[in-house]
Amino acid sequence: MEKNFTLLLLLLFIGVGLHAQKDQIKEAQSFYDKGNLKESLAIVKKIDYMIVNASLEEKSDFYFLKGNIYKDLASKNIDAAENFALASGAYQDVLLYENDSRKYKYAFKANIALKEMKSTLVDGAMLDYKQGKFNESAEKSYKVYLFDKKDTLNLLNAAGAALTGKDFTSAIKYYDELRKINYTGKGVLFYATNKKTKEESAFISLAARESNILAGLYEKPRNESPPSKQAEVTYSLAYAYLERNDYPKAQMYYDESIRLNPKCIDCYINMAYSKLQLKKVLMDEMANLGNSAKEMQEYDVLNAKKDELVKSTIPYLKKALVIEPKNEEVTKFLLGVYRSLDMTADYNTLKASL
Repeated sequence: MEKNFTLLLLLLFIGVGLHAQKDQIKEAQSFYDKGNLKESLAIVKKIDYMIVNASLEEKSDFYFLKGNIYKDLASKNIDAAENFALASGAYQDVLLYENDSRKYKYAFKANIALKEMKSTLVDGAMLDYKQGKFNESAEKSYKVYLFDKKDTLNLLNAAGAALTGKDFTSAIKYYDELRKINYTGKGVLFYATNKKTKEESAFISLAARESNILAGLYEKPRNESPPSKQAEVTYSLAYAYLERNDYPKAQMYYDESIRLNPKCIDCYINMAYSKLQLKKVLMDEMANLGNSAKEMQEYDVLNAKKDELVKSTIPYLKKALVIEPKNEEVTKFLLGVYRSLDMTADYNTLKASL
């Protein structure tokens, strides 16, 4: 009898809780309808952990409201990238629960909202980049990529913005991800000219461009099939490692970049530069040695290594001069190498060719 009474109380408590939860969803919706996002979000956060016990229909109501709140916050540029991610997660939960219940109350609206958010965030990332907010642009582009991984152009945009913004840690992460998915960038780019600004813009799809042209906003459509981006991705990854002073990794990717694009003059120059940075490490070790016989022997070994390291830059600098014979920067670089190695004949020959 006592067990039955306890069970009855438990069921009554759950029933009361579910009813209160339903009322809270309605209250949150009411705040949202009045434009009070802060109050609505506070209620949503409060009952979020309890929604697991709700019916499928109530879950659908809850997650659609949650998605709308975060979408509106993102559209107001309030933590746009983070709120976009939260909104897209909520809308996808709507689709999940409505597929389970077979009652499609919000599915169509959720899909439309997802597409609108993606477009808004892509535009926001482009605007941030134009305004010099490179790190914000990178974050937004990466969030869009995580939402739709088929649209790999957003990952490339995130990597490029991070590199320009000198966030080399993020740049390495994004470029490395591009390498892992074997990104080439091959395909068709859709361009059109803005009627007001007369500036050309790229569109994420043919349909997106056509809708803007039909709306009278754009004109002069054109398509472009770009070359493979593999060499660019690898070169940028090498450069990011170079800026992080990780010279062995930088050299590894410059080697790969040269294989992909043997005419990349910057690859040869930066490879030589990175090798000379390692020379400094050896010189520091040499400077810390004493005058004992053992240390003098060690000094000679390190000095020989240093000279070999400097000498290893010569083939890269010569190759750079084959590509651009009149490049003053490379010529001065190579003259300095010849001088440091006492390669007088080579120095004089190159000097005479100027």
